Amino acid sequence: MKSELRYGIIGAGSMGREHIENIKLMGGATITAISDPHIPSQEESLAMVPSATVFSDHRGLLDSGLVDAVVIATPNDTHASILKDVLATDLAVFVEKPLATTIEDLKSILSWDENRSALTWMGLEYRFMPPVAEAIARAKEGDAGKIHMVSIREHRQPFYPKIDNWNRFTERTGGTLVEKCCHYFNLMDVIIGQQPIRVFASGGQSVNHLDEKYDGVQANMLDNAYVILEYGNGPRAMLDLCMFGEGSFDKEILTIVGDEGKIESFLPSQTIRASHRESAGDFSAWARGASRARGGEQKIVHNYDVKYMGHHFGASYIEHTKFRDAILNSTPAEVTLKDGVTSVVTGLAAHKSINEGRVVEIKELWN
Repeated sequence: MKSELRYGIIGAGSMGREHIENIKLMGGATITAISDPHIPSQEESLAMVPSATVFSDHRGLLDSGLVDAVVIATPNDTHASILKDVLATDLAVFVEKPLATTIEDLKSILSWDENRSALTWMGLEYRFMPPVAEAIARAKEGDAGKIHMVSIREHRQPFYPKIDNWNRFTERTGGTLVEKCCHYFNLMDVIIGQQPIRVFASGGQSVNHLDEKYDGVQANMLDNAYVILEYGNGPRAMLDLCMFGEGSFDKEILTIVGDEGKIESFLPSQTIRASHRESAGDFSAWARGASRARGGEQKIVHNYDVKYMGHHFGASYIEHTKFRDAILNSTPAEVTLKDGVTSVVTGLAAHKSINEGRVVEIKELWN
């Protein structure tokens, strides 16, 4: 067992540098190598880790012998080609969401990983945001009873610019409901305990990037959508996404409703609320005021062990400590490639639903 892991960062853009900040602070790890073809990104990351060796190609990093684990944080459409090389090694791997942008690439990645003994971890950190993690745990413990409905609302700012404007195009990102929302589809699956069987979505590009063209090509990322998911044993889930709703106080709201109660988490206020229903058929509760739930609770949830809050309320830090510990202790990944696959398939099905104006069965994309 190593006392300190050597990390290589493949992709040193904004998210790659976010990973660098987390790894620097968590302990038990050091960053020894960085790979990125973009010179400004190399320079910015090297300023953060002056001792690291820099490569312009990820294959040089993989062949260097300088690392025990790699973090892949490159543009979405490059994940598959990079993973083909990385998964052929015995290095531990952390790959950023989304896992890939096409069904073909998802299937290829699973086949490349099939016989590996080294750890492969899917980066889906939203489940580790402290109030979200508590809401999920309480739902799993039965606090709300049998879960029937899960909804997530995100009303936020538009996509910020990235290198070469790659995140302005569905062809490179997989689409907004893959790039941005695979996190949320994964949360829904975790809470309900399975993958949806069908998807219906409505969405469009109504406000953002309408006047943006790059090399004569119009930016085409959706900026709003409703997505409804149906699961095989009865529950359903809904996503409400608006990327021109930055005036919201709480931009991300998760709501879990069961037959016995309701659990909600709110970000950025980092608040959790929970309540229980009155006894079934007790109409006296309605007479007293239906808004007054039994046993209502509200509290702030914060993890004080987090040394770097970053852009995800400490979730990336928590996930990195779990990834590190899984490597050191030879334990399985808590977030797997299967999580990455199912979350992307749902996003692709939602885009198909919008494009074709119909309900889409998951089995049309993935059997």
